[in-house]
Amino acid sequence: MDSKRELTSVDLAALVGELGTYEGAKVDKAYLYGDDLVRLKMRDFDRGRLELILEVGEVKRAHTVAPERVPDAPGRPPQFAMMLRNRLSGADFAGVEQYEFDRILEFVFERDDGTTRIIVELFGQGNVAVTDGEYEVIDCLETVRLKSRTVVPGSRYEFPDTRTNPLTVSREAFDHEMDDSDTDVVRTLATQLNFGGLYAEEVCTRAGVEKGLDIDDADDDVYDRIYEAIERLALDIRNGNFEPRLYFEGDDGDEADGDDESEGTDAGDGPVVDVTPFPLEEHADLPAEGYDSFLSALDDYFFRLELAEEEEPDPTDQRPDFESEIAKHERIIEQQQGAIEGFEQEAEQLRERAELLYAEYGLVDEILSTVQGAREQDRAWDEIRERFEEGADRGIAAAEAVIDVDGSEGTVTVDLDGERIELVADRGVEQNADRLYTEAKRVEDKKEGALAAIENTREDLEDAKRRRDEWEAKDAASDDEDEADDEGPNRDWLADPSIPIRENEPWFDRFRWFHTSDDYLVIGGRNADQNEEIVKKYLEPGDKVLHTQAHGGPVTVLKATDPSEASSSDIELPESSIEEAAQFAVSYASVWKDGRYAGDVYAVDADQVSKTPESGEYLEKGGFAIRGDRTYYRDTPVGAAVGIQCEPYTRVIGGPPSAIEDRTETTIELEPGQYAQADTAKRLYRRFRERFEDESFVRKIASPDRIQHFMPPGGSRIKEE
Repeated sequence: MDSKRELTSVDLAALVGELGTYEGAKVDKAYLYGDDLVRLKMRDFDRGRLELILEVGEVKRAHTVAPERVPDAPGRPPQFAMMLRNRLSGADFAGVEQYEFDRILEFVFERDDGTTRIIVELFGQGNVAVTDGEYEVIDCLETVRLKSRTVVPGSRYEFPDTRTNPLTVSREAFDHEMDDSDTDVVRTLATQLNFGGLYAEEVCTRAGVEKGLDIDDADDDVYDRIYEAIERLALDIRNGNFEPRLYFEGDDGDEADGDDESEGTDAGDGPVVDVTPFPLEEHADLPAEGYDSFLSALDDYFFRLELAEEEEPDPTDQRPDFESEIAKHERIIEQQQGAIEGFEQEAEQLRERAELLYAEYGLVDEILSTVQGAREQDRAWDEIRERFEEGADRGIAAAEAVIDVDGSEGTVTVDLDGERIELVADRGVEQNADRLYTEAKRVEDKKEGALAAIENTREDLEDAKRRRDEWEAKDAASDDEDEADDEGPNRDWLADPSIPIRENEPWFDRFRWFHTSDDYLVIGGRNADQNEEIVKKYLEPGDKVLHTQAHGGPVTVLKATDPSEASSSDIELPESSIEEAAQFAVSYASVWKDGRYAGDVYAVDADQVSKTPESGEYLEKGGFAIRGDRTYYRDTPVGAAVGIQCEPYTRVIGGPPSAIEDRTETTIELEPGQYAQADTAKRLYRRFRERFEDESFVRKIASPDRIQHFMPPGGSRIKEE
């Protein structure tokens, strides 16, 4: 008997009641693992920490789990997880409902600034859609574009067509559905009444009706017994009359006691096959274990199922798990780096806002003086807000800049050049600017603490790597010829059932990067800040700088040497590497985003690039001045591919197809297309999982978020798809 991997509609109907007892719990944080598992960390004031798991991949489930069983937090949170955190942090869990009798759960969260609904689809390919209170989709794990329904960000969420709910069906409607069938009783219950196979058989057994009875031979007595069995089942679910059971695979020829689900026996030693909210007569011959709640039974079931599917460890291998230790430190470093980047961006944004106040001094002073004068005349805050609104209608610039007036906080929010800045109304321009500068300094102090912490973590990482290398050096002497061959270049990684994770953290990983066919490093900026950093910090004599003729693209640097090596202007870079760098520059620029297939790129030497503008000119952030002749690469074709590398490290890489094909075990080529970047990344992720025997390996090192890290901006599609 195959183990159940998806919750049924009956399971969800029973689950809703128990989950509802946690109403009022507050959300602390949200996480996304891979592209199909969402975890919500919450606090219930009566029962403490609460962990909710929503999985919509090959396993489809929704239930609470014991805190000690939650997976370690992933690295830098992807955009979907950050969106959830922004909308749910501090929100109250307001309830959960099952949509009709479908395998759809709708979780509702309330916060002062609005309602958020998380709609979990536990059927088909599975999906998690996040909507506002009016069901407008904020984001979703999978976009759905069908004739019958659409689920895409920015649109109204559309539920599937309504189906018959057997738990609320009237007798008249029940008779109609049964009469409308042309098959046997059990199939009619499974399809027309939407019970599914197992519970259709259970209803027949409880009703004492032969499963294979042709519907034409079913009389009123049969209908009566079936409808009564359905009503009893529905009544148990509505009243929460549950006796949850975990069922195990039984030994051939053995039968469990029919009156007490094998508690106290060795039932729990075999593989789990099912979990139900109450005992099933269909499982009467299976060993079973009782539980106090359906949630705890679900937690135990899926925990045991996951353990059973993990590969048994080799008892003769006593090697410490260096990879897990190293991966843990690397995850921490990634999180710390994300925090540092966040502090840098926040501090820079605060300083820019302060500078904006001075740049618009007259306008801001007029706004603050107006508010202060009105308050001195004892005018109400609501009246002040109305006066600003009236002024904006008349086209008064100062009034048009006011976005909000908050009397409870004594603040005025203004819009200056697209930046929203909150002003303390009873202070002047200088005091408000000084407050922002002070806050920026405080944030930078937090950055210094994070830098110290990351150095400690790096030391722990290096120590783990050193111990691993010492172990491997000692063990290498005992390796025989066959093992050496197995680890050699002829190893079939795609067919390998268990690929070891070997990751590293190169200094250039936060930029766009690839290695050319001639093994030269190419780096490019992801934004204006990184463009600025690359030119100021990493551009050295001998390097080539490439940029698209069209506006909007990364500063692309073809490195002649590594930053740790002595730079040299005598190195002659191969033309093939320059051409690949040119293709990289054009592919990760606005050319691709605009749906074009070629663009012009120019190349210059490092000494032709300057951050000092000509007299009377101005360089914006990320910009630079070029002096001297340029070498043009006209009509350079776009080209990008993403692949999975297994040697010497296990990781996702991307770049021009000619540069990465020989470095990866498998590659997928892209071209400009209509699919959003996140959607295409999910398509690639599924393709890679299909190609590798070890699907868990792909999940660990090639999540959609990591794949997206190497994709060109804008729409894409798989080439020749």
